Amino acid sequence: MRNKLNDLEPKVWLKFQKSWFIHNPPPRRKGVLVHPAKFPETMAQEFIEFFTKKGETVLDPMAGTGSTLVAALRAGRHSYGIELNSKYAKIAKQIIKDERTALGETAEDLVSEIIKGDATHAIKFELPVINYILTSPPYWDMLHTKGAENQKKRRTSSELDVHYSDDPKDVGNIHNYEMFLEKLVSIYAGLKPLLHEKAYLTIIVKNIKKGGKIYPLAWDLARELGKVYTLKDEKIWCQDNQPLAPFGLGSAWVSNTFHHYCLQFRSD
Repeated sequence: MRNKLNDLEPKVWLKFQKSWFIHNPPPRRKGVLVHPAKFPETMAQEFIEFFTKKGETVLDPMAGTGSTLVAALRAGRHSYGIELNSKYAKIAKQIIKDERTALGETAEDLVSEIIKGDATHAIKFELPVINYILTSPPYWDMLHTKGAENQKKRRTSSELDVHYSDDPKDVGNIHNYEMFLEKLVSIYAGLKPLLHEKAYLTIIVKNIKKGGKIYPLAWDLARELGKVYTLKDEKIWCQDNQPLAPFGLGSAWVSNTFHHYCLQFRSD
């Protein structure tokens, strides 16, 4: 049978179809530590290689320090990233340049471009037809939460950011949950005209704990964006190398949450 989606052998295809997986990211390089949240290039490459063929084009509308574009280079795909924060866009450009140098001739004919801009206006950036979108949004305004466990060390360093930016256009600065969700859905919905027919969109996201309550961001996003694209499935990314914290010990149930949802949508 002709493989229309990717270049993978059947055994590799079958392994990726498992609905959950464990991926413990390698240590982050010094240049990207400044960014308070990113997903690993090693994991991004697996998704890119499943949902595209060599030479096709990948987009990350919230590119951060360029993880998706680095992964696309390694996988032999063209890539574009949109990043609102000029500091992260600059870092991403340098990281991509270094990666291209490291890859040498294999990356010479590949496009890997960071666009400093607002993903809300992605349709205006004259992008080519996109074969796959891989991205992860801000997890609401959680980086503004002073008690967040992952923020404690960052707050003691003048070199590490504790939130993405102070830009009012940054969705991570929207403090009303419903407004945040609506804005996020509108950004992703606005990408549909860029996508090739039957191309996939993967969003890596998790549900949020705030003020003793769960905000089901992954599920809400799946429901609302499922009105624009076809929601095809989910993969659950698990991390098993995180230290446990005694949240609510002796008084209440509070889980240690070490999983993310990788939501798969298709543009039909």
